[in-house]
Amino acid sequence: MDPQASDDAQAAAQPQQPLEWRFAQVFGERAAGEDVQEVDIISAIEFDRSGDHLATGDKGGRVVLFERTDARDFDYLKSLEIEEKINKIKWCQTANNALSLLSTNDKTIKYWKVQDKKVKRVSVMNLDTSQSVGSSTTANASTSSSQAPLPNGGCSEKLTCLSTDFSFPPGGYPSLRLPVVTSLETNPVARCRRVYAHAHDYHINSISNNSDGETFISADDLRINLWNLEINSQSFNIVDVKPSNMEDLTVNKNPANRFEEHEAPGARSFFTEIIASISDVKFSRDGRYILSRDYMTLKLWDLNMDSGPVSTFQVHEHLRSRLCDLYENDSIFDKFECCLSGDGLRVATGSYGNVFRVFGCTPGSTEATTLEASRNPMRRQITNPTRPTRTLTSFTRGVRRGGENSGVDANGNSFDFSTKLLHLAWHPTENSIACAAANSLYMYYA
Repeated sequence: MDPQASDDAQAAAQPQQPLEWRFAQVFGERAAGEDVQEVDIISAIEFDRSGDHLATGDKGGRVVLFERTDARDFDYLKSLEIEEKINKIKWCQTANNALSLLSTNDKTIKYWKVQDKKVKRVSVMNLDTSQSVGSSTTANASTSSSQAPLPNGGCSEKLTCLSTDFSFPPGGYPSLRLPVVTSLETNPVARCRRVYAHAHDYHINSISNNSDGETFISADDLRINLWNLEINSQSFNIVDVKPSNMEDLTVNKNPANRFEEHEAPGARSFFTEIIASISDVKFSRDGRYILSRDYMTLKLWDLNMDSGPVSTFQVHEHLRSRLCDLYENDSIFDKFECCLSGDGLRVATGSYGNVFRVFGCTPGSTEATTLEASRNPMRRQITNPTRPTRTLTSFTRGVRRGGENSGVDANGNSFDFSTKLLHLAWHPTENSIACAAANSLYMYYA
């Protein structure tokens, strides 16, 4: 037996200590009482594969790129103008030191290339009279015009600019400077390479690029299309569940594999199907697990076990008694995203009151941290449950955690359903999270 493998297995079996999260930086922070324009609300967040670049999209159709400048901080890199709300952003493989990404709104997908370009400029040609030689009359003649010289050395008033008294001194002007092309700093330049349109009858919900670096898929409510990045004139429809009569629309009875948690007898209600609707899905880095987010919970699924989730995390169970209110104000249809850490040891998702929750997935972990999108993320900290969990590989029935929180928040205050944290992303190799609260982008590290 490999001693190193044995040590790694023992280390993995040890319960992970909860992370201590710290504020890193914020972009677009609101002042107290400041109104937020609808077009400025962030609607998508995505790290690239290296974690050195971060992209955000907003409801005004803008994609903003950030680039890492040191161990933790990101700086503004570039803004792209698109039309309508940005639904999803996906980074593509990097080639020739150029960044590539896909963005989509409800109807149109665009493929962008961002590359550093050197900015060149022709220096102004003029005469430095302080170093002129010859008579003062000649020097005065060369500077007598009140008009500033043009960049090409000319004069806007040609008749008055020319003088019959003007003459070059013997040997000419040693200070005469000819135009010189100079290279300044490099600036990122964005170019839309391709537009993929007219392939979806319904609003595009998501896009996902393939590991081959050549193809990607796009999905609406009823269809999934396969595209080649180099071809925008056609796509292949690979899934179509639209019936000839929409009244006959049902769940596909013959999927390749179905992961479903069966309802408890007598538990069905008017809201059952609504809150069971999945709003986001992520694969773990090793490809073995799937993390799904429905309205009330996070669920972790093992691809080798489709009888039920291996673990269920309660996100805001205390809202179950208020489903009627949530339905009346349409909050029950909010679509929360989820994410996994690069090492697969933790998962995270958002909730109301601009808070997000981080859960531990390792054996015996009781980590269920609640953080607020603010400069003081721990101020809404809720006591973690003490009941341990079992290992992921030993689950035969789902384990439910995080539902022990009673009341509406740590201070007993009711949540404002208009403040919600829908979008967040976990850095691919580090314990860093980027999350959006309205128009503000917050960064945290542990």
